[in-house]
Amino acid sequence: MNKIAIVRIRGPIRVEGKTEFALKLLGLTTPNKCALKEESPALNGTLQRIRPYVAWGVADENTLKLFGTNKTLALCPPRGGYGRKGVKLPFSSGGAYGDRKEKINNLIKRMAHGSS
Repeated sequence: MNKIAIVRIRGPIRVEGKTEFALKLLGLTTPNKCALKEESPALNGTLQRIRPYVAWGVADENTLKLFGTNKTLALCPPRGGYGRKGVKLPFSSGGAYGDRKEKINNLIKRMAHGSS
């Protein structure tokens, strides 16, 4: 099973109650927090609910090393920003949120510069 890295990119303003609850269950209580979870159908459903607030993808070995034994990490804002069109558009349209596949590792690397 793959490990999925999930990064919260937006704050708590105007978030529906069920969506905020799902974010809290994943441990994503604040922006720039990252959680590592096992890939599963239940997780995929949760990701679709919280999609406009997070970016996710399959974690590689370097990302797994950052986590160590932790399940969540507090990261810094990314160097160079999230994307040229900001956090309110999907990654497929040049924005930040949604499935980044293997490119999530680049985002986490840019966010981890001050957290070590």
